[in-house]
Amino acid sequence: MSRNVTLDFVRGVAILGILLLNIVAFGLPKAAYLNPAWSGSATAHDAWTWAILDLFAQVKFLTLFALLFGAGLQMLLHRGKRWIQSRLTLLVLLGFMHAIFLWDGDILLAYGLVGLVCWRLIRDAPGNRSLFNTGVILYLTGIGVLLLLGFISGDAPNRSWIPDAANLQYEQWWKLNGGTEAISNRIDLLSSNLVALGAQYGWQLAGMMLIGASLMRSGWLRGEFSLHHYRRIGVWLIVVGLLINIPAIYAQWHLGWMYRWCAFLLQAPRELSAPFQTIGYAALAFGYWPQLSRLRLVNAIAHVGRMALSNYLLQTVICTTFFFRMGWFMKFDRLSLLGIVPFVWAINILFSMLWLRYFRQGPVEWLWRQLTARAAGVSLKHPAR
Repeated sequence: MSRNVTLDFVRGVAILGILLLNIVAFGLPKAAYLNPAWSGSATAHDAWTWAILDLFAQVKFLTLFALLFGAGLQMLLHRGKRWIQSRLTLLVLLGFMHAIFLWDGDILLAYGLVGLVCWRLIRDAPGNRSLFNTGVILYLTGIGVLLLLGFISGDAPNRSWIPDAANLQYEQWWKLNGGTEAISNRIDLLSSNLVALGAQYGWQLAGMMLIGASLMRSGWLRGEFSLHHYRRIGVWLIVVGLLINIPAIYAQWHLGWMYRWCAFLLQAPRELSAPFQTIGYAALAFGYWPQLSRLRLVNAIAHVGRMALSNYLLQTVICTTFFFRMGWFMKFDRLSLLGIVPFVWAINILFSMLWLRYFRQGPVEWLWRQLTARAAGVSLKHPAR
């Protein structure tokens, strides 16, 4: 089966786009990820940076990656139960190690755990429309839980939203010094993330995976529709997403990022807008692929997408080195951190281009495939890298 280069490009965009938000999680306290006023107030340029990223990037690239993950599960169905379960179990183990020993912002564990549930739902779906509708219902359920949490929460902010000086100093200390104290804190954060996954985020993640599988099954993510269709749908979906999200961004700014509203209730419009913009971004890539495919940069980004897992982990290695080993943590504001992103992107692109010149797969992808084959008890036709 020949590779879908357009899908590789979209996956590459997702991996590179995730860093636009993750760079804040690497370089600033955990509270800063969603709250530009985490220190008590927000400067104008920090607030504008937050607003633009919130409008075009926040949640969108994670949602895009979930969509593609679900599409990948659909493509793996022919390999059977043992292969898929082995592959996802190994991803769970990798995510667990990544979260404990490298960085508390890991997404691999969540994708692996939810994938272990979703692949069965995808396999057993009676029809494509049923699969798509189930995904929509699951996603909306997650948003409903988010709203419920907002209604039952108090007005007083907690340390995760506006940390005091002692908590900031402690977070800086364990991140810069590492060791067992850092591992202990990452385990605590992982426990909280798993609770959130089971209670709320997992519903949305599962929903997007099912929607992605449905779009792959229908041929939409294979590029089987007309260019006019993709272009028209892409523009309309992005416009709808922006119209949903803009009022919430304005309201959060107007309320001064008040905890109860901005940590829960006003997150819902962003979450609701994300699938529209995500699918819109993918549609534009398919719709304008004849023009995009002529660009060298697009080909380079497709290489990043071919080894997405290796590049995701490479971003962790680079950023933990910069911010935790070299002491850059809390040295830059939100806008300044974005200046580091193109440098990391360049490393991702150069690494991918050089590696794929000699090998068919990224290094982590190759190892993942070999271990999956061993765990599933099957032999590979092409074991070489």
